[in-house]
Amino acid sequence: MVIRTYNEEQQYLEKISSCAWKIKKGFVPNMKVEGVFYANDALEKLMFDELKNSCHSQGFGGFLPGMKQIANVAALPGIIGKSVGLPDVHAGYGFAIGNMAAFDMGDPKAIVSPGGVGFDINCGVRLLRTNLSEKDVSPVKEQLAQSLFDHIPVGVGSKGVIPMTAKDLEEALEMGMDWSLREGYAWAEDKEHCEEYGRMLQADPAKVSMRAKKRGLPQLGTLGAGNHYVEIQVVDEIYNKFAANKMGIEHKGQVCVMIHSGSRGLGHQVATDALVAMEKAMKRDKIEVNDRQLACAHIRSQEGQDYLKGMAGAANYAWVNRTSMTFLTRQAFAKMFHSTPDDLDMHVIYDVSHNIAKVEEHFVEGKQRTLLLHRKGSTRAFPPHHPLIPVDYQLTGQPVLIGGTMGTCSYILTGTERGMLETFGSTCHGAGRALSRAKSRRNLDYTDVLDALAEKGISIRVASPKLVMEEAPQSYKNVTDVVDTCHAAGISEKAIKLRPIAVIKG
Repeated sequence: MVIRTYNEEQQYLEKISSCAWKIKKGFVPNMKVEGVFYANDALEKLMFDELKNSCHSQGFGGFLPGMKQIANVAALPGIIGKSVGLPDVHAGYGFAIGNMAAFDMGDPKAIVSPGGVGFDINCGVRLLRTNLSEKDVSPVKEQLAQSLFDHIPVGVGSKGVIPMTAKDLEEALEMGMDWSLREGYAWAEDKEHCEEYGRMLQADPAKVSMRAKKRGLPQLGTLGAGNHYVEIQVVDEIYNKFAANKMGIEHKGQVCVMIHSGSRGLGHQVATDALVAMEKAMKRDKIEVNDRQLACAHIRSQEGQDYLKGMAGAANYAWVNRTSMTFLTRQAFAKMFHSTPDDLDMHVIYDVSHNIAKVEEHFVEGKQRTLLLHRKGSTRAFPPHHPLIPVDYQLTGQPVLIGGTMGTCSYILTGTERGMLETFGSTCHGAGRALSRAKSRRNLDYTDVLDALAEKGISIRVASPKLVMEEAPQSYKNVTDVVDTCHAAGISEKAIKLRPIAVIKG
């Protein structure tokens, strides 16, 4: 490994627009394509500080800086286009979180890497609308937060309340939201407003290990801990009235519910199992990578196919999980307002995944190609008229849900044609960490964080108050900076801003 000074490293970085930088070949060895990352001035400073600190520590300690990770992904076999870092990019396991990369399915050497999907497979965000206004909810906000906290199991080892046998789990892994629909936990319209219609067809429960199933069985319909949350939010700004109307958002102050969760212990185990199998496959097939965290296998190999089928099963599990929490949320609201979920208009606006690998058709240099897209901490953002988005959103582009951090605002964006060309129809996923979890715990006091939320008038229910510091807004990049950068770069457009009035966390 060549150790270069910070000034030498900067020779390989070039600003190509007001909010994008190019990482030239040579920044790390064997780069097949260039890297690019999006950042405005504030986010740029964070990225460069991370690189500077890494140069001073000469590569010892912690993850590699985000820029290095984007470049290492550009050195993987079969990559096509560019290795893209979105504005919320930060160091992660293997791939940076907020890194998107596409691999050519037509290239026998092209790879799939669990590090490019993440451990929480199909961690994603779902948004429900209601016909309630802030003035309806404000008087009962505390009771409503408590009711949601009572209905939805939260926390590290939380167990689900939706009855589930081993046979049910097998079926849920294969069927995704179709299982929820059959069992009466979903509305038929929910599926329409979900990426992949809530079911990845290549899922094979046989490729999910017994250990993963054992971890997943008791956890279905649970929120989990970390950055996962259920938030009651109100519409704060409407930037695109046409898109908002299509989503059923009619006025400022309208109440929505955002659910952010993933595949719990099951997805984590699927990723862990695959990494072990792929380390062996790499030796056998002599696959060279710059960082051993980028363990991967040829897409067409047995290990590659097994992982994709197991990952699809975990993705289906995550959709069933979010659907179960949708069911519980609808119950809590109906009970509180002595109504029915239908009368409260509690429809799903959309459900997006931000940790997933998917086969998609894209145009590369004018030719249509079949690609395997790894989106880790990155959201699909397809433009208007794309065949894979619901009829309701054909004229607006796909809704993209960007969850803020605890107590900060969230956004709904829409996909654009420019994003399709520049980032294979991908955009940011949230705020992106600025401080590590350990650093957050050292630097912040949880009572201060809770007091700051109370001052803003936000009700909060947490299963583990000590984890609150890790998720405090100070631990993250500013979500408005992230969203504004995507908007300025044209890779997605702002439609609606939401602010939280109550947060339920693990």
